[in-house]
Amino acid sequence: MLVVDTNVIVHYWLKSYLNSNAERLLESDAEWIVPFLWRSEFRSVLAFYIRKNLIDTDTALQIINLAETSFIGKEYLIESKEVIELVNTTKCSAYDCEFVCLAKNFNTKLVTSDKQILSEFPNLTIDLKSV
Repeated sequence: MLVVDTNVIVHYWLKSYLNSNAERLLESDAEWIVPFLWRSEFRSVLAFYIRKNLIDTDTALQIINLAETSFIGKEYLIESKEVIELVNTTKCSAYDCEFVCLAKNFNTKLVTSDKQILSEFPNLTIDLKSV
């Protein structure tokens, strides 16, 4: 079981320079878990892709449907107290801290390509680039 942040999800579902890394990660451990927050972040990325004419609306809807389906039963609500306490001790955003809290709660690793998270939590994270 691994926590993956939205960057990993984006690299898996949308073609990118780390797409093959994300595919290898899923092959090595297919049990990905996420905080509910991933949905809003992923929608924002899809909106960016639509506005830049990288994908059309129908494609975005197909991708989000497939991605959401893949996380059924694997999404978790994070307590605000946990997030705020972590925000208070790091330079990470509250969004990022949700993923970190989930990894801590499940005693597992968070896979990310976010340099700030990797720097702040070296013992809790795996760099997607190293997969």
